[in-house]
Amino acid sequence: MTEGKKAPTRGRRRSPSNAKLDEMIEEAIADAYGLSEQTVGFYTMFEDNLATPFKAAILGVEVTVERLDMTDDDQIVAVCTRGKSQQRVPILDMPLPSPPPNGADWIMAFRRWARGGRSQA
Repeated sequence: MTEGKKAPTRGRRRSPSNAKLDEMIEEAIADAYGLSEQTVGFYTMFEDNLATPFKAAILGVEVTVERLDMTDDDQIVAVCTRGKSQQRVPILDMPLPSPPPNGADWIMAFRRWARGGRSQA
């Protein structure tokens, strides 16, 4: 291994605290009015911070999360592939792999926000 580079870590990463998630929520929804704009704020954070593609398991089947997308009704979905098949899974319903990909803290913040962990006003 070359000097200055860290070896990749294995296993579970620590989940961010609720206070940290709340800070991330505030960053994502700053200057956003209404749920639609706030959701776009999170989508932007995913685009900037979430490492894709990554492997995940959906109903026990390994898939590749190629990217995230937004639906016409403002849902954020993971575009999952397996072979030639493709399925869009709401990010709120998608189990995170262990270890999670870089930037997965944003998914945790989005889930907290979507479930009312912070004000959506």
